[in-house]
Amino acid sequence: MDILIVLFRTLLFYVIIAFVYRFMGKREVGELSIMDLIVSILIAELAAIAIDKYKTNLLITIIPIIALVIVQIVVAKISLKSPEIREKIEGIPSVIINRGKLNFKEMLKQRYNLDDLLTQLREKSIKSIEEVDYAILETSGKLSVFKKDKERNYPLPVILDGEIDYDTLTQIGKDSKWLDKKLSDEKIEVENVFYAFYQNNNLFLIKRENVK
Repeated sequence: MDILIVLFRTLLFYVIIAFVYRFMGKREVGELSIMDLIVSILIAELAAIAIDKYKTNLLITIIPIIALVIVQIVVAKISLKSPEIREKIEGIPSVIINRGKLNFKEMLKQRYNLDDLLTQLREKSIKSIEEVDYAILETSGKLSVFKKDKERNYPLPVILDGEIDYDTLTQIGKDSKWLDKKLSDEKIEVENVFYAFYQNNNLFLIKRENVK
């Protein structure tokens, strides 16, 4: 009888957890934010305890799982509307290699050592740092790499959800006055820009009104 109860609870939590993650949204494991990871670990622990202690009431486990999901969804919605809160919760990407030069200060700040960098570069079939123009450590822990290119025609984010990325401005050799003029030419305020990127010596804008 005990075996049947454990089997039932295992299958039940399989269905519950599958539904929970489907409800929370689609993301690869490697792209989970810190909050996503915390919720994932807690849900897994609660499910394991419920299966192990099969004589306890199921509601004691199900209610905390539902509460965690609700909290996560609320936090996610708040983060979407507030870049400041999103930055506090998830952090911001870190530029590890800038124009072919290692950013040791940022590596130290992120506790990201040279072995970590070389490992992730090898995973992308890059033999040495000399091949890299930019490398950005994303909030998920993944490394985004741009190889050296004479034309440097890859896009660099300048405005994201109404927030200016001043690091990018510095990287492309521009300043706030240049950006203000570009926005003035387009007759748009920065808070009304959903996304703006710099590519091929031009600034490309996506307005909020164009995003459904």
